[in-house]
Amino acid sequence: MMAKASMERLFEGADWDFATIQRIHDACERIAIDELGLNVYPNQIEIITAEQMLDVYSSIGMPLFYKHWSFGKHFAHHEAFYRKGLRGLAYEIVINSSPCISYLMEENTATMQALVVAHAAFGHNHFFKNNYLFKLWTDAEGILDYLNFAKGYIARCEERYGHAAVERTLDAAHALMSHGVHRYAGKKTPDLRDEEKRERERREYDERIFNDLWRTVPVAKDKKMPDLDLQHRRSLAGLPQENILYFLEKMAPRMKPWQREILRIVRHVAQYFYPQSQTKVMNEGTATYVHYRIMTRLHELGGIGDGDFLEFLKSHTNVVFQPAFNDPRYSGLNPYAIGFAMMQDIERIVTKPKEEDRQWFPDIAGTGDTMAVLRDLWANYRDESFVSQFLSPHLMRKMRMFHLTDDPEEEEGLLVAAIHDERGYKRIRRELARQYDVGWIDPHIEIVDVDLAGDRRLMLKHTVLNGGLLEDVDAKRVLQHLADLWSYDVLLQEVDRSGLVLRDHLVHPRPSAIAA
Repeated sequence: MMAKASMERLFEGADWDFATIQRIHDACERIAIDELGLNVYPNQIEIITAEQMLDVYSSIGMPLFYKHWSFGKHFAHHEAFYRKGLRGLAYEIVINSSPCISYLMEENTATMQALVVAHAAFGHNHFFKNNYLFKLWTDAEGILDYLNFAKGYIARCEERYGHAAVERTLDAAHALMSHGVHRYAGKKTPDLRDEEKRERERREYDERIFNDLWRTVPVAKDKKMPDLDLQHRRSLAGLPQENILYFLEKMAPRMKPWQREILRIVRHVAQYFYPQSQTKVMNEGTATYVHYRIMTRLHELGGIGDGDFLEFLKSHTNVVFQPAFNDPRYSGLNPYAIGFAMMQDIERIVTKPKEEDRQWFPDIAGTGDTMAVLRDLWANYRDESFVSQFLSPHLMRKMRMFHLTDDPEEEEGLLVAAIHDERGYKRIRRELARQYDVGWIDPHIEIVDVDLAGDRRLMLKHTVLNGGLLEDVDAKRVLQHLADLWSYDVLLQEVDRSGLVLRDHLVHPRPSAIAA
């Protein structure tokens, strides 16, 4: 009879030192690599205080970042709630970089440090390195060097052009940050390491392109614009264009070179975070499933004791808690809860399928190798496609999912649109997946024309889906920033799918426009 595998106890009690963290990391690594088959970047683990964790929170989770007043505002807000005991802090923050940086709070117990290492240094790390969206859109090797360049560049701009001017440019760029990403992958692999080297050459090239276009624009009333048809005019300006920051960086007529570079920096940061907005459920579900498997295995091998395992389970249960729809704490589906539940459900389908599972998931039901299936899903799906293809009827019943429609134009009021039958399961899955589809939840806004022959008005179009108009006050505030960057009038039209104009927003640049 084979002896049961075991390991030495990793720690005793709540206290820890750096040798303890090293032992925890090495034990987790053996399980993650040898047993779960994970493929990760090298790990860099840093211990920080609660105040430092708040600081990282406030600068959108990045270890190196330029200064901006909004980060201080967020820090004060988070700190006030934390000190009053009204809000806890995350046990960790992990950076998608190579090496993968995991921040651990020094206040954590040894058990919590083990949980964080398993969750961040191996769960998130594997997902960052292997998911196709991160491969397409992020440069893990170059992001830290680029952030260091960005921080230094903006600091130099503040010294040379003044803090107020730089802050106004950053304010406008941040307001448009969600409209500063390329949504369709090109052939070029992201390479952030060379951005600093190419800055001067890029600026000179951009100025040449800028001059070639704008030399045809009349600068006095007695000069006439060449007669260009609409299609040719749009072609010259590269329209239509969804990436508003990219368009402004290349085409804004009065913007200075340093402002264009700041827009480019903000645009690169926005692009870096683009995959994370599409993989919240999968990313957290992966990390939670991995930490559960690793911590359970550590307990089985004797690396952590029963009391440590109970401490872990308490924290784990809090993380994956899903309030019911009629609970005052309910604010939608917890991504940790739905992600972890789906990973466990896929494990059940792969190892112990029912006949229903074989009908719904013939490709994976009963195949037996849970980790091979999960690694494939973690690499090749995002939230929308993952939910639309792998949310099972079993899990819908277990989580008591149903679909309600609330159409204000219908007299009946609330309508139960999908129940637990075959048609209902498909509709519930489809409607839930749609909530994670950026093409459905993000407003589709694009620049469609530039009136070069007249007043140089920038024209945008918002294609309204499902009756969802933009919030008027917020839309005008963001458009004001856009008008200031462009230096001329901006007109946004909200249209339905048939092209009918539902509402116009016209904004003029302020007299103290930042590009003036």
